[in-house]
Amino acid sequence: MQVPTLMLRTFAAPVELRTPRLLLRQWKDNDSEAWATMNADPEVRRYFPSVHTRSEAQGEADRIRASITQRGWGMWAVEVPGVHAFAGFVGLNLPAYEAPWMPAVEIGWRLAPPPGHQGYATEGAAAALHFAFTHLELPQVVAMSVPTNGPSHSVMERIGMVRDASADFDHPRVPADWPLKRHILHRITAEQWRLHQAPVKKA
Repeated sequence: MQVPTLMLRTFAAPVELRTPRLLLRQWKDNDSEAWATMNADPEVRRYFPSVHTRSEAQGEADRIRASITQRGWGMWAVEVPGVHAFAGFVGLNLPAYEAPWMPAVEIGWRLAPPPGHQGYATEGAAAALHFAFTHLELPQVVAMSVPTNGPSHSVMERIGMVRDASADFDHPRVPADWPLKRHILHRITAEQWRLHQAPVKKA
């Protein structure tokens, strides 16, 4: 059976999104220190197999930044103007591995502890979904998480995503013996999103 492909719109320059409190932007060189610090924090990485070394954190940041340079969008750095110069990321990504639900664009977020529990993930994710369905015109967006990641599940539900139990999968990028290898999937279609949309200003 032939696997369908996604036609992904690209932009000549990195797109920035603004919400009432946040700026979603391209990454900067001076984000590196805060990014390395947050990824060395066991609390931030509690749903991952391990914390990141500084080299691993930098490698991930470089890949994210390059993806935004290539497409104009991606896992944007989150800035809270006047409060946090760098608070983590929120955005969209095209997974580089095979899964039963592919091809699809995923939405994701990872924020440092201080900005946590202030609704930044929900606010940023809502902006990313708005961009995905109005500017990229995607048919759907997915989100994945481990079963115990209640905070992320709550964000997914608040932005209108629905659990698809039939799409649970073993994540191919984590160790085979890791207890949380099994991941669950949430989805939202363009039609479902229209019932949950909120205006977002495009910078």
